[in-house]
Amino acid sequence: MKIAVVGATGLVGSVLLSIMEERNFPVSKLILVASEKSVGKKIIFKGEDHEIIDIQSAVNLKPEITLFSAGGKVSLEWAPKFASMGSFVIDNSSAWRMDPAKKLIVPEINANSLTKKDKIIANPNCSTIQLVMALHPLQNKYGIKRLVISTYQSITGTGAKAVKQLENEVNEIEGEMAYPHKIHENAIPQCDDFLSNGYTKEEMKLVNETKKILNDYSLSITSTAVRIPVLAGHSESVNIEFNQDYDLSELREVLSNTKGVNVYDNPNKNHYPMPLSCSGLDDVFVGRIRRDESRINSLNMWVVSDNLRKGAALNAIQIAEYLIDKKLLTDMS
Repeated sequence: MKIAVVGATGLVGSVLLSIMEERNFPVSKLILVASEKSVGKKIIFKGEDHEIIDIQSAVNLKPEITLFSAGGKVSLEWAPKFASMGSFVIDNSSAWRMDPAKKLIVPEINANSLTKKDKIIANPNCSTIQLVMALHPLQNKYGIKRLVISTYQSITGTGAKAVKQLENEVNEIEGEMAYPHKIHENAIPQCDDFLSNGYTKEEMKLVNETKKILNDYSLSITSTAVRIPVLAGHSESVNIEFNQDYDLSELREVLSNTKGVNVYDNPNKNHYPMPLSCSGLDDVFVGRIRRDESRINSLNMWVVSDNLRKGAALNAIQIAEYLIDKKLLTDMS
């Protein structure tokens, strides 16, 4: 099977390739695409050199699956071209997420909605994926009325430029800025650009994408997204108001029995999820699970996951694995 990775040299692209190796993803021909300045360079995959080519050449090779992680502009222009050649495109940008004609997929939640006609599939925002992984089983059990979300997000969610900014600041070197302020020893209450309503794009992604994935547009959701100087892992403080009361021990059991969710919650031993301990792992970790004593039927919890893995690359690979497993690829039907 021919697999293309568009944006192969980026942070997410690198993790995509690493996870493909880890999971022994079936590849007969790996097609690597990056910017023009990278064409001709080589990347090692499974011990062999693979040369980076330009994107038009990749289209001409007609890959069965194309994994996009090169930004929204590239996706808007090129995803339809790959799709028109029969490729299933799994896109990691925001370009197609809120398109009503495109599916927004977290495999554990809604992959069963995919069909052979879904040639462009949207991968949700990193902070949204880990959120809905923890919310979905609780929604099914108790029903959710309202969410208040505060996120504390890794700089890798911004990209290599942000990583470089932090490195420069730690080493007291002047350099290009990814953020409008210093990030070292700081917390910036701005993820992405501000919108006319006073919220940032990241905050509205959490609102809109959560409703779409959980298929409940009646949900009341508000959010605040903060950037912190952490290299891997987004953290989220989540306040949930349910439609009914709940038993706390039963709720813990519901989360514990959810595939891909790991309950790590023992305050007496100082056990709770942290970015440092979740880095490089695939699960979504949940801790600090407790009643909100100020409001009926309400709960507080803390959700942490590696934003480059389940928040991006792993979720995309899982979508591709689903397409293969369910024989949705044309030549496997």
